Amino acid sequence: MKIRNLLMLAVAAMMFVACTTEKEIPYFTNIDNIPSAALASVTTQAGDFTIKPGDMLQIDVSASNSDAVKPFNKIQYVPMLSGNGGSYMMGDRSTVFYLVDDNGNIDFPVLGKLHVSGMTKNKLEDYIASLIYPRYLTELPSVECRIQNFQVFCIGEFGHSGAVTAENGRLNLIEAIAKSGDLTLQGRRDNILLIRTDATGQRIVKRFNLQDANIMAMPEFELQQNDILYAQPSVYKARSAWSMPPIYSTAVGMMGTAMSLITFITVLAKK
Repeated sequence: MKIRNLLMLAVAAMMFVACTTEKEIPYFTNIDNIPSAALASVTTQAGDFTIKPGDMLQIDVSASNSDAVKPFNKIQYVPMLSGNGGSYMMGDRSTVFYLVDDNGNIDFPVLGKLHVSGMTKNKLEDYIASLIYPRYLTELPSVECRIQNFQVFCIGEFGHSGAVTAENGRLNLIEAIAKSGDLTLQGRRDNILLIRTDATGQRIVKRFNLQDANIMAMPEFELQQNDILYAQPSVYKARSAWSMPPIYSTAVGMMGTAMSLITFITVLAKK
């Protein structure tokens, strides 16, 4: 009887250790306590990412006179088989992207080498337009910049870890978590780690508490390309991940078998 009681206590203790409390699951538990004016004052520039070495940019220059801006667009024409005697003709154009080199530069048609690392998307667009007008064009051109390799890496206690992409070059913390299948029940909501490399190559480390709605006012809430998010496992998950060395697990198994035999023999002796 005592052995059975001990086993029941052990099982109950294991269930207690393995559980995650209800208070550890919700996000933004204090959002009702934050003044609406504080949240309304937070503004974001949609898609206004900061350019870094290694970025792949698509930059298009347009104006009412399309022929006048052709020299400022880095494009190539794809040869297509015309079908007339196997001859070739120049077909649809294919955009050639700009790779920001390790020094933060790109080679731009006509304008030459431009140092773009550290600029935001909007600032680069205005900068290129100012270099073209009025020196080369009689009207102010429209410049559109897009990043082709915007991605954030989510590791740890996410529904599915891996790279999260953003076609529009904009992604915030909650959007990245949602695209990663949310956090698992074993992930810590109060300790999300952000690792970022800025335009100068320096590492930036920041921690988020998803239960605190004030994180929405943090500048790091808007993610940058190649950010790394790490969701730490809860203490319960970490404890359950512990494994006993093989030699000890074998010994425990032998002891369990011996105790079972002793119990069986004791029961037979009492009959």
